Amino acid sequence: MVDDIPLIKAVDTVWSLYRAKHRDIDAADSRRCLMDRHLQGRCEARVNEVDELTGFGLAYLDRLPDEC
Repeated sequence: MVDDIPLIKAVDTVWSLYRAKHRDIDAADSRRCLMDRHLQGRCEARVNEVDELTGFGLAYLDRLPDEC
């Protein structure tokens, strides 16, 4: 079973940082859900450090197109 606490912290941190950089992004933007699923996959692959997940999440969002 995946420990949800590092995942939740990483998702919240990534989304806060991303929205601070991209002020025009709505809090309910679909990119958050996409990034959350991406990080869940990383957790299932045994990556469970908050800092490492945060880095993966930021890198993932930077690769997404502007329109999702």
